[in-house]
Amino acid sequence: MSGGHSHGPSGHAGGAHRWRLQVAFALVAGFFVVELVTALTSGSLALLSDAGHMAADVVALGAALVATRIATRKDTTGRRTFGSYRAEVFASGLAVLLMLGVSVYIAVEAIGRIGGGAEVASGPMLVVGAIGLAVNLVALVLLRGGAGESLNVKGAYLEVVADTLGSVGVIVAGTLVAATGNAWWDTAIALAIAVFVAVRAVMLGREVLTVLGQHAPAGMDPEEVTGALAAVPGVTDVHDLHVWTLTSGMNVATAHLMTDPDTAAHGVLDQAGQLLRTRFGVEHATLQVEPATHTQCKEMTW
Repeated sequence: MSGGHSHGPSGHAGGAHRWRLQVAFALVAGFFVVELVTALTSGSLALLSDAGHMAADVVALGAALVATRIATRKDTTGRRTFGSYRAEVFASGLAVLLMLGVSVYIAVEAIGRIGGGAEVASGPMLVVGAIGLAVNLVALVLLRGGAGESLNVKGAYLEVVADTLGSVGVIVAGTLVAATGNAWWDTAIALAIAVFVAVRAVMLGREVLTVLGQHAPAGMDPEEVTGALAAVPGVTDVHDLHVWTLTSGMNVATAHLMTDPDTAAHGVLDQAGQLLRTRFGVEHATLQVEPATHTQCKEMTW
């Protein structure tokens, strides 16, 4: 019996895009204060809903920054054998909870205003909405570059996407209130923003749960992986295959490969490791090569 490891690069996607999170955090945090004050003074629920979501952005971006710092620190205890990379996934989970919380709060407030006679100052709504749109567009450009590589950055990116549409909603609401004098438009658009944010939160939450549940990475079929490994010359059987995502950009696999008695274990390890890297994007694979007569692993119940 012999074991083999295929090690990928030590860096990870979230850490590589940390600077994007830092700039976006500074922009969003600064604008949040302006928007909150204006929302409270103008009486706009649409503006308050966007400010509430902006507050969630501030916390989510701050958590994402902390997570990338935790994920890149060295383990001094010797007990974190997989490092602290999952901190980024937990930060994404926090973003999901914040988005859902803001959605529920705004929905309740909007429903409570139906039939009421709230007065809304449309002027400040239009000014702050325009400024917010500009801030969010800049943050979107920054975060988009890392959203496809890091779940942590993607969580922050989706937050800003929702905020961008929120700013558009505020501008539309302000325009309609100014044109019609009816504050109902403010309430309706606030409710629409809440629904949109909730939908985006659920979509991101599904991705977070997939990672935490150690499901097979998106686009990777375990049966296809098994078949590909079984086709490696000298391999007679593949069992105890496990594939999962440690954090964004870090797919992991373990497998037991049974071989013919005359097969060289080193050759099997090299070919199998190369196959997993190039075809399936698995940068870290732990492969155990066993002779065909070895049956101990087949007795395991899980």
